[in-house]
Amino acid sequence: MSGMSSPRPGSRRLWSSLLGVVAAAALAVGVNMLVDRLAPRARVDLTQQRLYTLSDGTRSVLQGLQDPVTLRLFYSRRLGSAVPAYGSYAERVRAMLEEYVAVSGGKVRLEVFDPEPFSETEDRALAYGLQGVPVDQSGEQIYFGLAGVNLLDDERTIPFFQPERERFLEFDLTRLVYELSNPRRPAIGVMSSLPLNGDPRMMMMMRGSPQAQPYAVMQTLRQFYTVQDVPLDAQRIADEVQVLLVAHPQNLPDATQYAIDQFVMRGGKLIVFVDPHSEGQAMRPGPGGQPNTRTASNLDRLLNAWGVEAPSDQVVLDLRGAWRVRANPTDRVQAVDYVAWFNMQGDSISQAEVATAQLNQVTVASSGILRRREGASIEFVPLLTSSERSMMAGVDRVKDNPDPARILAEFRPDGQRRVIAARVRGELASAFPDGAPPPPEGAERPADFPAHRARSEGPANLVVIADADILEDRFWVRVQDFFGQQVATPFSDNGALVANLVDTLSGGDALISLRSRGESLRPFTVVEDIRREADARFRQTERELTERLQQTERRLRELRQGQGGERGQSGAVITPEQRAEIDAARAQILQTRQQLRAVQLDLRRDIEGMETWLKVLNIAAVPLLLAFFAIGLGVARSRRRAAARS
Repeated sequence: MSGMSSPRPGSRRLWSSLLGVVAAAALAVGVNMLVDRLAPRARVDLTQQRLYTLSDGTRSVLQGLQDPVTLRLFYSRRLGSAVPAYGSYAERVRAMLEEYVAVSGGKVRLEVFDPEPFSETEDRALAYGLQGVPVDQSGEQIYFGLAGVNLLDDERTIPFFQPERERFLEFDLTRLVYELSNPRRPAIGVMSSLPLNGDPRMMMMMRGSPQAQPYAVMQTLRQFYTVQDVPLDAQRIADEVQVLLVAHPQNLPDATQYAIDQFVMRGGKLIVFVDPHSEGQAMRPGPGGQPNTRTASNLDRLLNAWGVEAPSDQVVLDLRGAWRVRANPTDRVQAVDYVAWFNMQGDSISQAEVATAQLNQVTVASSGILRRREGASIEFVPLLTSSERSMMAGVDRVKDNPDPARILAEFRPDGQRRVIAARVRGELASAFPDGAPPPPEGAERPADFPAHRARSEGPANLVVIADADILEDRFWVRVQDFFGQQVATPFSDNGALVANLVDTLSGGDALISLRSRGESLRPFTVVEDIRREADARFRQTERELTERLQQTERRLRELRQGQGGERGQSGAVITPEQRAEIDAARAQILQTRQQLRAVQLDLRRDIEGMETWLKVLNIAAVPLLLAFFAIGLGVARSRRRAAARS
């Protein structure tokens, strides 16, 4: 009698597996549809720096809006089809703007337009001042910009979104909203011996030269504050000035120092940039066209009276973060670490202070140090410090054509950290206990000259930075021309540092948390440290071998000239002993040159080894982990099946 056979176990397992895959796929699709409907903006940001999460500062600005702000995005779809990279960037811009709308509770309104050629929409984009860029030779203009307006018809624009500034997208958008929602800006005063607002002489001599343009940091400050220029001979600081920025003060008259002193005594906030050697001033011609020889600045009378020392005869050298610069033409190595110019990262930037907590990197050049004077009762909080691999050197080492290779060869870190910037707080006594000094010769006191104050009204607040080159463009920002528009792309957070300090001292910190967000560059710090250490060892060894080589060659020339022979230098007789010494000198020269070549070949041995291991780990680690996981899963399943059968 025949009967229907039951399906084999293997066939059942196959069908159950297929049904499981179909069920999992249906579940995944269903969950995605449900999440898209119920939580369309829900997302998880797994980046370490949370690059794709709105900062607290942005949320504070958006949630604090009192009046509506309308944002109009002009984006030509043809741009995305012609350049796909712009298409994906446009999606991110639009998604972030929609997030702004959601967080603001409807106070931010978003309108999106596609400006077709010769349309009213294109005319509207041009009326806002947005930038049209040709996409091909036909002359058709495409647009990718943003215009924002408030109820008072104030306008702010981003002429053209560029992928180079994608890391600063949130900052640019929030700045635009912030400016539209805060028409009244804090007033800050700027006093400087540097051409922060541009150099008219350089403009006449070298039209279009970067040195003739205003500093990028000044353009940043003018976007957020009402900036007043304070002359170097001022006898009084205006009452409306909330924060006074004094950059590179050189030989200020007593009357001007008294004005700064009394500004602080009245409760004004002060930021001081002093410098033992200004690289920016050194590279600019002086009044007579010759290079500046006087490049140091100080405000010792005031700072010393307030409990701060800023020596102007020494500079900090730091191997960690040192800039790679071009070596001398006669040097065998094309680039060398210049330890007088260095980037500060990580534990060199205070994470406990609101003005610096979000910064990633700050660059200084030939900076000095700060110390709290013995017995001072002030609160002295470091903001920027060097690393342990630093040392002090005389300022003459970095002036007048410094030799980076020689400085590196003589570099000997002492394991100490140096304070480069600090916040100072406390009740201060005036640096002019006897009252106001007489006015400069030929000048009269202002009619509204205030009465003398011997002490500050409550705790005074100031920030001292021992480097004025933090303000120099070349140490923190690249300015490029984009179809006639000047676009600034920071590579260090110097500008953010200055703006953050002004923010905190003027009482507002809404923008601090987003100024330096989006830094996705994650350097191999271990490999970089090994390279710097190897380079320093090479320079030290190279110098010793080079000096030995020069001494031996000098001795060889003396022997060849027969010094010490009976007939003088012109026809000297070389004795057998001198001949043997000549041969020994030649052998030593060959040996020294071989050692020098060996040092050069060994320079990057540790680096190449580390890079090889990193490549192996990056390429093979994930496949190996997956293979081990698969093998382990297979072994576990085999054991379960064997246990079930038994």
